[in-house]
Amino acid sequence: MTITSPLDTAPSVHRPSRWRRLLWQLGGLALLLALWWLVTDVLRLYPPYVFPSPKAVWTEISYGLWGSGPQDGKLLTAIGNSLRRVLIGYASAVLLGGVVGLLMGAWRPLRDTVGAYLTGIQSVPSIAFVPFAILFFGLNERAVLFVVILEGFIPVALAVSGALMNVSPALRIAGRTLGARGLDLTTGVLLPASVPSILTGLRTAWSFAWRALVGGELLVSGSASLGAQLEVGRNTANMALVIATILIIGIIGGLFDALLRAVEGRVRRDYGLEVQQ
Repeated sequence: MTITSPLDTAPSVHRPSRWRRLLWQLGGLALLLALWWLVTDVLRLYPPYVFPSPKAVWTEISYGLWGSGPQDGKLLTAIGNSLRRVLIGYASAVLLGGVVGLLMGAWRPLRDTVGAYLTGIQSVPSIAFVPFAILFFGLNERAVLFVVILEGFIPVALAVSGALMNVSPALRIAGRTLGARGLDLTTGVLLPASVPSILTGLRTAWSFAWRALVGGELLVSGSASLGAQLEVGRNTANMALVIATILIIGIIGGLFDALLRAVEGRVRRDYGLEVQQ
């Protein structure tokens, strides 16, 4: 007699391979560029100073990244300054948010008070904190870093606290049975079990910090930065520079998100939460 497992009769789910997904994405990008070229260069529905062509935007990118003129290369400098700021702010936010999240996860009164405040503050757009930062720190880099740290710190703290609270009760009981109590239970049992959920919070914190950085630099544009490049494009009515900077901001943010997503996926597979495709 042959016993058939329910898994054998379940319909198989075929997911597209990575290369096929990449081809779809490249095809969509090519279609988008073709439509852009059709609207600007062929149909000329808008004046170039309102909606520039792909060639004009590429010219701004190439001059800004590897041009040799006196005004060229500024985009590359802006990228370097912005990356330095966001990495400092993001690292500080992860460290601070991790500590606060651990404390909230271990002590309920702190979770009920500080956690509720952080949830409310998270709903406030980051741009709303820029005037406060300017008045408190002045028109300098510290104001930008304050906004970045604040926007990155809150998702990390809430993610760590929530992940600790969502650990399976069976693991808590097993840890206590083996003699783990207090800090030992948190760091030795609960924290390792929470790593996949915490990584999701770290990825969310990156997107918050990156958007907060650009918003802060847009108003505190004292030095070369991506936000300052947007302001230069606005002041000089250079829409090609504005679009070029927006594209670079999106590409950098997407690359870092993809890196964090890859790390998160690897950890989830190691924890048995995803199946290798």
